[in-house]
Amino acid sequence: MSFPSEVDIAVIGAGAAGIAAGRRLAGSGASFVVLEARARTGGRAHTVVAEGFAVDLGCGWLHSAEQNPWTAIAEGLGLTVDRSPPPWTRQAFDIGFSAEEQRAYRAEFLALDERLDRAAAGPDRPASDLLVPGCRWNALLDAFSGFYNGAPFEEISVHDYAAYEDTEVNWRVTEGYGTAVTGYGAALPVALETPVTRIDRSGAGLKLETPRGTVAARAAIVAVPTEPLAQERLRFHPPLPQKVEAALALPLGHVDKAFLGLAEPEAFPAETHLFGRIDTALTASYHLRPFHRPLIEVFVGGALAAALEAQGPAAFGAFAIDELAALLGSDMRRKLAPLAVSNWGPDPWTGGAYSHAKPGQAGARAVLAEPVEGRLFFAGEACSAHAFSTAHGAYQTGVAAAEAALAGLGFC
Repeated sequence: MSFPSEVDIAVIGAGAAGIAAGRRLAGSGASFVVLEARARTGGRAHTVVAEGFAVDLGCGWLHSAEQNPWTAIAEGLGLTVDRSPPPWTRQAFDIGFSAEEQRAYRAEFLALDERLDRAAAGPDRPASDLLVPGCRWNALLDAFSGFYNGAPFEEISVHDYAAYEDTEVNWRVTEGYGTAVTGYGAALPVALETPVTRIDRSGAGLKLETPRGTVAARAAIVAVPTEPLAQERLRFHPPLPQKVEAALALPLGHVDKAFLGLAEPEAFPAETHLFGRIDTALTASYHLRPFHRPLIEVFVGGALAAALEAQGPAAFGAFAIDELAALLGSDMRRKLAPLAVSNWGPDPWTGGAYSHAKPGQAGARAVLAEPVEGRLFFAGEACSAHAFSTAHGAYQTGVAAAEAALAGLGFC
């Protein structure tokens, strides 16, 4: 597309929120452009092909799927929504985690969830306060927090944790969640490799500075993750310290995926699950043969993900193969081959996976989402009050920001 010098509305970021905003702006009568730092759209919704199969390095599950807008969008694009139940409660084999132990862990998990819900009625505090001291399952519960929140429970706000709403219906897109998100934005006017480094709001209009030149806009929708705001890689003039503080209170956790090719897949039950270990938080979660494919999806979170990110992409496959070989036997080494890895932490345009509120900082989501001067609007999963960390939360905030911008400019 030709690079515009002036638009009514500029959208910064072509992830799920920015694409949703752009789709809402399309046909409104307002001129707009989506400015994307990467050489691709989708943001943290990213599908790649590994061994001929579409795999999601970012969001992969349609959470609250029966009411998730991406479900209808995916089907409208001709993609396949797989409504099979998730594998999380179907442990493969019983090696290292007996049926009795699984029941005991599940009971403690549900009890913790209830304690966290009750505690939300009181003062905010770290979610780790609700762990039972000395409980055998605390390490595995913290591993879960790493997968779910991207950080251990000690770094998680009780109020924020309890604010998340989910119907517990989880479906998948066979061709990839990222395929649905990018497909939905395919017709939008997107300028790729165009990071916005500064928004000058000192005059009557906004000036968005990029390496390709300056774009003048009457309004802007900021749909970027919290890390670029917290680190001020996207700056405002005059400054907006309240946005920086809110972003700092909503860090992106460490969550990554790796995919392993699996030789002799018939020996492994499809759509089942394994924990690498149950005695430490520094373990991975394994989804065996997703979609009945000859693959293993590796999920790594929290401190382990951060440590592997620091070592480089190859560390994820090496760790997973070592852990699976220790669990299932050394013969596993010849059956597994690394195929793909996400490595979100070092990503310069993301800096992590998805947001969590620090203890005492649950209100930062509302601060981050608050418009400024009726012309700066904010969107993204971190701005969602009840669907943060999800692509559908990003979608909802993107649409809301676009509608607010259009109303402010008199287009609706």
